[in-house]
Amino acid sequence: MASVDINELLNDIPVGDIAAQLGIDEATAKQAVTQALPGLLGGMAVNASSEEGAAKLTSALKKHEGAKFKGLDAVDTEDGQKIVKHVLGDKEQDVAMALGSQGQGGLGDIIQKLLPILAPIVMAFLAKQFGGGSQTAQSDNSGGIGDILGSLLGGGAGGSNAGGGDLGDLLGGLLGGGSNQSSGGLGGLLGGLLGGK
Repeated sequence: MASVDINELLNDIPVGDIAAQLGIDEATAKQAVTQALPGLLGGMAVNASSEEGAAKLTSALKKHEGAKFKGLDAVDTEDGQKIVKHVLGDKEQDVAMALGSQGQGGLGDIIQKLLPILAPIVMAFLAKQFGGGSQTAQSDNSGGIGDILGSLLGGGAGGSNAGGGDLGDLLGGLLGGGSNQSSGGLGGLLGGLLGGK
């Protein structure tokens, strides 16, 4: 399966619309999106690490197949909130605050508002990768979706210009030691918050 670059996902996100909706400038919106995505993808990866979780995620992706977002008005944030609740559980606020403290800190509140907007866009993107990219999408279970999430989290771009230099490192550590286990960092933090759920 071809590796998936996090920048492809970033290109699908209407940052300008998000900035307008949240009443922030575009640079701040881009920063918040860049900091929020690893948490959302990491939570999905934690869910997909069990066979049952992967099966649930795969069936949820089928509902988002073919979804296209021309603008934010096409995004179902109620559905997004359900996705976030399923992925992060009752740790949603903790994860948002932790993500917000990365890089340019203080974005926790914005990230919390952003997660339900991003979740349906991420699901549609994953559905497209999963349905279109994998010849064995039907029989492929944890391998398929796990591989796509791993590729995104591993910084499919080889960690280079993955949206701001240190994002690559941040993504790399997210799977609880995907590359070289960064004992602290977002990986340990998410692992601790989600309790290896």
